Amino acid sequence: MTREDVHAAIAVLEDMKLDELRVAWVRRMKSSPPKISAGLLRLALAHALQTKVLGGITKSTDRKLCELVAGSSGPPPGSRLSRSWQGTLHIVTVTEDNKFNWQGKDWSSLSVIARTITGTRWSGPAFFGTRARKAA
Repeated sequence: MTREDVHAAIAVLEDMKLDELRVAWVRRMKSSPPKISAGLLRLALAHALQTKVLGGITKSTDRKLCELVAGSSGPPPGSRLSRSWQGTLHIVTVTEDNKFNWQGKDWSSLSVIARTITGTRWSGPAFFGTRARKAA
């Protein structure tokens, strides 16, 4: 399969409905499809196609990335975190002094920002997707 074939296959995925994507998943992955939306399933299939042609990350790179995440105390300075909430995109920038800049103001905690955005108690790392996942 060439790069052009991958582009063509991904274009075909764009027009597929959820049931068609599930059939494509079974054919390609030889397993039951995950119970996710059509959009996510389409992305997962596109990733599988691209990985087959372009190659994925090596096991050693994956291991190193997991180690970095596990040993990390949070996103490095300069990182931009984004989250869409009720139709509004919120972007937070991690500052050099490990604070978080949102709407032109520095905040000491992602959780305070998440609570301000939602009006409810949220874990900031969970809300912005920076919480490290535990290895299985």
